[in-house]
Amino acid sequence: MREIVLDTETTGLDPRTGDRVVEIGCIELLNHIPTGETYHQYINPERAMPDEAFNVHGLSEAFLSDHPVFADIADAFLEFVGDAKLVIHNAVFDLKFLNSELERLDHTAIPMARAIDTVQMARQRFPGAQASLDALCRRFEIDNSSREKHGALLDTDLLALVYLELIGGRQPGLELATQSRASAVQTRKVERHMRPARPHAPAPDEEAAHAAMLEKLSGAIWLRD
Repeated sequence: MREIVLDTETTGLDPRTGDRVVEIGCIELLNHIPTGETYHQYINPERAMPDEAFNVHGLSEAFLSDHPVFADIADAFLEFVGDAKLVIHNAVFDLKFLNSELERLDHTAIPMARAIDTVQMARQRFPGAQASLDALCRRFEIDNSSREKHGALLDTDLLALVYLELIGGRQPGLELATQSRASAVQTRKVERHMRPARPHAPAPDEEAAHAAMLEKLSGAIWLRD
């Protein structure tokens, strides 16, 4: 089962008012285990960066002006995610922005049915508790000390760990390791070296001692015919 943990950074809160995607980060999971395959892209939003957004992610207009626009990276992004399920923290927000960008290019929108929303998962599991990524990292004792600002790839790293905890901890990886160990045990061959039997004839004094012992026994089986 292939899943993509996904996060975006944007210029604001609403694509309908002109806000754009400025960063996409993705991590591939296979059967809930990270494969090491990632997709990461900064994007030129072709507009100014509001101070409020810059304070969140630290991506300036000058920095992003040296990166491609969304039209130039859309095909590579869509190829990476393929038809996999998308693990997203607050899926409505990210898909709203991604679909706005895709629709500008006449691409088909990504349906919400493909999303696994970790905010909703957290609220169902911990009703009334905070469901932010930072709060979930604290709950599951995941080190997020490097998260001074939001960053799409860093946040997907953290979200992948949170997601594995929300679905029951790191059991999938442990189960895989256990199965591998069991298979190794089942296929292991033990080499045994067969040695010829060695004769152990009793010495005369041993025969005498054995006879003396038998005389003291009542109904010894060694004396039966």
